[in-house]
Amino acid sequence: MHYFEMIKLPINADTIAPDGSEIRLLPEMSRGGICHCTLSPGKTSIAIKHKTIEEIWYCLEGEGEVWRKMDDNEQVIKVNLGISLTIPTGTHFQFRNTGTQPLCFIITTMPPWPGPSEAVKVKGRW
Repeated sequence: MHYFEMIKLPINADTIAPDGSEIRLLPEMSRGGICHCTLSPGKTSIAIKHKTIEEIWYCLEGEGEVWRKMDDNEQVIKVNLGISLTIPTGTHFQFRNTGTQPLCFIITTMPPWPGPSEAVKVKGRW
């Protein structure tokens, strides 16, 4: 059993998320995990919702917009360095890079990401 884990941010993506963004995996524990997410300039993610997990995002770099919709509540927010937001379970969401640099987030997932079947495609804003 490993008690302590340390990971250096990989240069190359470990995987492509169901929404189309690049994912670099970071540490994970029994109740949650984090990853580094990148969306290239001019790109828009595929709109999805999660079946069982919730997430907290923190923007590290770039400029963009995030659309979130749950029931009758819907909003689009501008994101850039220092903006943090939540994606509650079942929220429809989509994001796009409106800048000239990569749009990068640190994403905390609770519980840990169970696999690609967690994401369900939905009708998006863009």
